[in-house]
Amino acid sequence: MIRALIVDDEHHAREEIALLCAQHADVEVVGSCGNAIEALRLINRQKPDLVFLDIQMPRISGIELIGMLDAETMPRIVFVTAYDEYAVAAFEENAFDYLLKPLESRRFAKTLARIRKADGGRQSLKGLEIPEFTQIPCFTGNRIRLVKLADVEYVCCDLTGVHVVTADGEAYTDMTLSALEEKTDLVRCHRQCLVRLDMVREIKLLDNGLGEILTRSGKTVGVSRRHLRELKERIGLR
Repeated sequence: MIRALIVDDEHHAREEIALLCAQHADVEVVGSCGNAIEALRLINRQKPDLVFLDIQMPRISGIELIGMLDAETMPRIVFVTAYDEYAVAAFEENAFDYLLKPLESRRFAKTLARIRKADGGRQSLKGLEIPEFTQIPCFTGNRIRLVKLADVEYVCCDLTGVHVVTADGEAYTDMTLSALEEKTDLVRCHRQCLVRLDMVREIKLLDNGLGEILTRSGKTVGVSRRHLRELKERIGLR
């Protein structure tokens, strides 16, 4: 069974893809959403095998969404676009497949056939030009926020999720620590924490080889023995 997620900001486009999926007994639609922020949450929770991903979406594009996913668990991506030049110039060799709007059932079936024949290895998106990462999609209560990476002091995770902390407070994100460490300049200071080095005011050395970071806004972040030496070297201390 191919577990598929549909991401498109146009309602009728989502319905069209769902109807095409319904024509194939081995395809199950596990979710559908209209923007990249919702998609990030669904991908991390549902762990789909395949994502039909629109390119042009408000606030965060489909290409930007790719840059927010954890490479280790990234699903197969089929780009969906109304713009032929995007498909030909950028995705034909780098994406697993692409579909042009309006969708055709024969072309759709061909895409699914390719997926069925795939060897199960990780999809290569090498060469895909992903925009520079500058913001983290976050939630605070019932609001969606795009937190500028330059404002982040540190990111930590616990049983309640991944928290992005700035001088003004904190918000929750569906990005993983692994993805944030890979895609940004945040540096690991603990198994469950990443810190932005230019937000470090000082590092306090504690007993047993541990440390404690004081951020510019006065917040404290623990530093494990494993990462203390590296952090000291990164900020010019010995």
